[in-house]
Parts: sequence; structure tokens; C-alpha cells
Amino acid sequence: MSAYMIALVNVTDPEQFKKYAAAAGPATAKYGGKYLARGGETSLFEGEMPAERLVVIEFASREAAEIWYNSPEYQAAKKLREGAATGTFMAVDGA
Repeated sequence: MSAYMIALVNVTDPEQFKKYAAAAGPATAKYGGKYLARGGETSLFEGEMPAERLVVIEFASREAAEIWYNSPEYQAAKKLREGAATGTFMAVDGA
């Protein structure tokens, strides 16, 4: 069953965040992730926007998302994000 990694992100250092994004993309592809949304324009219909950026990545399973997140490649990219953004990251099984 497909699973989706969802990240709600607030960027605090745009230049450093670009370095993170450049490293995260190849790591994501290596582990079978496919970006479905990557911080594009958002329409809010109810409630309050929890973050300025929304990222959705599709994986073959939640286990695959966890393997990607814990991989050496993504962990190296994640270090670039530290101090450049704050956020919430979660994985959810598809329907």
C-alpha cells in the first residue's frame, strides 16, 4: 500500500534551505520517493495554515518512507535543514 510523507515546513534561512532541498531530492529519488507537492501555492479552505510550505512525497509503503528518512543520504541532507527551517514530518498510509 502506498504511503505519503507529509512535511509542514517554515523556512527561516532560504539560502541554506536551498542546499537542503538540493541534497534531499536525490536522496528521495534513490529510495523510490516521488514528490507530489513541494511547496507550491496553497488554497486554505478552513482553519489556519499550520506552515508556509507543504511537501507531500509518495512512497511504496510506510516502511519505505521510514527507510528513506533514516537513510544516510537523507540524514546528511537533514543536517543542512537544521537552522534553516522548522517543521513537522509524518507518514500516513494511503487509502
